[in-house]
Amino acid sequence: MEQKIEIHLEYIINSSPRILFPFIQEPNALSQWFADDVNFKDGIYEFIWDDEVNLARLASVKDNKSVRFKWIEDEPYYFEIEIIQDELTNDVALSITDFVKQDNLEDRKQIWNNSIGYLQSVIGAQ
Repeated sequence: MEQKIEIHLEYIINSSPRILFPFIQEPNALSQWFADDVNFKDGIYEFIWDDEVNLARLASVKDNKSVRFKWIEDEPYYFEIEIIQDELTNDVALSITDFVKQDNLEDRKQIWNNSIGYLQSVIGAQ
């Protein structure tokens, strides 16, 4: 199996961590911007894109700060979304950690760019 590389992306979001956090953890909120549909059952998140189901377990959560989802069928890989707030300016950013095959790198970056654009429009942060 081809190794994946770790990528880090960061996006400025005009929102407060308290408003933003449910959109990175709750299934209904995630389905508004991240996946076509998101279901949660027995501790497992089902992320559905184009009728393809991907299962993940919530590996860690820090309230109003970050979530890490670990892929069940693609261990040890995960994706993490962290809310970062600058102490001086109070600017808020989302930091994304993901893993991708080298030949899919640009496509994955574009997917994240589009997804974060959807998130900003959903929360009115544009």
